[in-house]
Amino acid sequence: MVRDKQLQIDEKALSKKYGTDVKKLIRAWKKGSTDQDIASKTGLRPTTLYMIKQDLELAHRRLRLAQKRQALARQEPTGQYQSFFNPHL
Repeated sequence: MVRDKQLQIDEKALSKKYGTDVKKLIRAWKKGSTDQDIASKTGLRPTTLYMIKQDLELAHRRLRLAQKRQALARQEPTGQYQSFFNPHL
């Protein structure tokens, strides 16, 4: 399944913002490298790595929320709403 262009994380913008290759950092995190290992290999400060990680997590949260909203928008309401007094509708 191909993702929509608007629902992707802009790694180029993050790379430009922090002055480093974010794709390499993501690959290193996926391989299981610790922040200290990455900081020593790349020369970045641990606080900068922490900020990059937070930006990525926020972008992923926004992506999942947008996907959830799209899925809910595609569903049609059934017309039956459960009420407190008649719960078996």
